[in-house]
Formats: sequence, C-alpha cells, structure tokens
Amino acid sequence: MQIAVLTFDGFNELDSFIAAAILNRMRAHGWAAHITCPSEEVTSLNGVTIRRQRPLAFAAEADAVIIGSGSKTREIAADADLLAQIRLDPERQLIGAQCSGTLVLAKLGLIGALPACTDLTTKPWVIEAGIDVIDAPFVAHGNVATAGGCMASQYLAAWMLARGGGLEAAREALHYVAPVGEKTATVAQAIGVVLPFLPVVADAQHRPQAA
Repeated sequence: MQIAVLTFDGFNELDSFIAAAILNRMRAHGWAAHITCPSEEVTSLNGVTIRRQRPLAFAAEADAVIIGSGSKTREIAADADLLAQIRLDPERQLIGAQCSGTLVLAKLGLIGALPACTDLTTKPWVIEAGIDVIDAPFVAHGNVATAGGCMASQYLAAWMLARGGGLEAAREALHYVAPVGEKTATVAQAIGVVLPFLPVVADAQHRPQAA
C-alpha cells in the first residue's frame, strides 16, 4: 500500500506526521506513507521546513491519499490550477482528509451531499462550500473519510490500516504508538471510532465467534 500524505505550505505537523508515522508501522508488509507536496520544500505553520518525498502527481498513482490541513488551506482550495493537479479516484483509492483538508476534498467534488468532519476553525468555510458538517471526530462513506481535530489523525490512520491490512494490523500499529499504561484503552477507543465505517467483512472479524 503506497500512501500519499498531501502536505502544503503552512501545513500542520500533527496532521501530516502522526498519520504517516502510524501508517509506516506497516513498512515490513510493503506499506509506505510519503510526504507529498507541490514544491520541493514546504514550511509548516510553526516554521518547520521539510523536503518532499514525492511530487504532487504521485497522488494519482497512490493506493491511498490523506489530505492534511494547514494555515493556508483556504488559499489552496481557491487555487484552481493547483486543484487541477490533484487527481484522485475514490473508486480505486482510499481517500482521507484531515481538518481543513476537508475543504480541499469538498472543492475537488469528492464529498458531495455527504456529511463530513472538520476542525472548528474550518467548519464555517466547509459549510459555505455546501457540505453538511457533523459534530464528530471521524466519518467515512465508502472509500472517502474525513476527520476533525489534530489528534483525530490516529482515526484516519486506523481506518486506512483496517481497510488495507485488517483490524489486527490496525491494532498492532496503534498499540505501538499508544501511551504506556494506556495502550489497551487507546487502541479500543480508536478501533471503536472507525469500526462502524468498515466493511461488513472487517466487522465480522471483530465480533466473537458464536458458541
């Protein structure tokens, strides 16, 4: 599973790095999450400059895509030329958006009339874009998911892991990054949030066998 973590100038470090780090726990199984940017370098909202791992065109090739948020997302969402370079296919790809990344997803026409999640700052802009925003940290409709709040990154990662690698893979990755002394509770919380949005086959794996 090759994953593009779309990261733009002014990006939020938590959104891009938390999801990427959790997803990369599956490297031994051929997974790789790549920081994917429109330019060679981008600088975060806190002044951290990084070099991209993949160009923006990689998003069209990836098996899954996460659109991160940042302080310049409204500018990005209004840049028709930039949006035209982001080619996603929800029939083939798993697609997730984090916080203001939901606004980009809306402008790409990949949410439509479905309810979505975003952060509180971005909420009025997403509503203005014609999207029904719900008061929840995570929601998914088929292959498209949205999350609201920086720490909801773990839910996007858990959903992608469960969809692409199964619930056990999601549990293992989350268990590794969870706080010591809170691992069981953290894993249970994350799995509990995404489980209702997984295919029936994944849900069946989670349920105990009948006696």
